Amino acid sequence: MVDLKLLAYLEEFISATRKERFLRILEERTKFLTVAIEDVFQLHNTSAVIRSCEVFGIQDAHIIEGRFGKRLDKNIAMGAQQWVDVHRHENSKSCIEHLRGEGYQIIATTPHEGSCLLEDFNIDKKTALFFGTEKEGLSEEVMRLADGYLKIPMVGFTESLNISVSAAIILQNLSVKVKQLNFPWQLTEVEKIAKRLDWTKKSIKSIDAILARYYK
Repeated sequence: MVDLKLLAYLEEFISATRKERFLRILEERTKFLTVAIEDVFQLHNTSAVIRSCEVFGIQDAHIIEGRFGKRLDKNIAMGAQQWVDVHRHENSKSCIEHLRGEGYQIIATTPHEGSCLLEDFNIDKKTALFFGTEKEGLSEEVMRLADGYLKIPMVGFTESLNISVSAAIILQNLSVKVKQLNFPWQLTEVEKIAKRLDWTKKSIKSIDAILARYYK
């Protein structure tokens, strides 16, 4: 349970404007849709996807770091990693198992024949979108375990887009669709309060000293 007294105490250290902004943004946040980024080599691409998650209200992002290690660049993400919950996984299988355990369907983004066009995709259940490496795409394991496949319609000679561009296009489209659902796509009240506390802590420079005084 979130310590409501602590939240009220800490909110005294931030402006009323910032507090109101937190409340407004949290009303647009969702965990109904999430992303998983598989072994992307160019770290700025991973960071750009996290930034897109933040912009379009996606609260959770999953990074699979089995091959290349940590791929998040704070400069590219421009602080988005403070507001998005980033979950790290050692391999794709463990990530998929975790997401399935949370009730997500696994959707592989791929330009291959047979994939559902973005405009036709029906997001009627919790969905985890998997994005792969720039050159190789998603691993065979993800392709084999996926529940479905999704692609952006393209009419030019180029067969694929940069991962960060693809993620931005797909997230913008699906985040709009999610908000038109009759399902409870928003964060729960408990989740909203927990994020208020988290974001408030991150907004206070001397948070350690302030927390020490509170608990003393």
